[in-house]
Amino acid sequence: MIVGIGVDLVDIARFEQTIERTPRLLERLFSPAERVLKHRSLAGRYAAKEALIKALGGSDGVYWSEIEVTPEESGRPWFTLSGSTADVVVERGISSIHLSMSHDGGFATAYVIAESAESTA
Repeated sequence: MIVGIGVDLVDIARFEQTIERTPRLLERLFSPAERVLKHRSLAGRYAAKEALIKALGGSDGVYWSEIEVTPEESGRPWFTLSGSTADVVVERGISSIHLSMSHDGGFATAYVIAESAESTA
């Protein structure tokens, strides 16, 4: 059963300007493995993390640095969660999280669906 949906859109040029103005944001928003990526890819990951927070229904107990977007061998993006963020997902009864990302025309977008194995009906 779907328990949450989130979507986010990021203007890549604006994101790059923000990072250049405030480089410490990289440490707050991204894991060490993500920080080495190009800003275009980081904008997509930022959108994914924001979409996840929306799908979870809020950011209580969720920390950006505990959310990492990691590609599967096929290239499909996936969330790797740790710390209290992983605990929040379990506490909210979420058993599966689906992520789709794209970037084109100067924008990065992400769509997240959070599912529960159990029906609340």
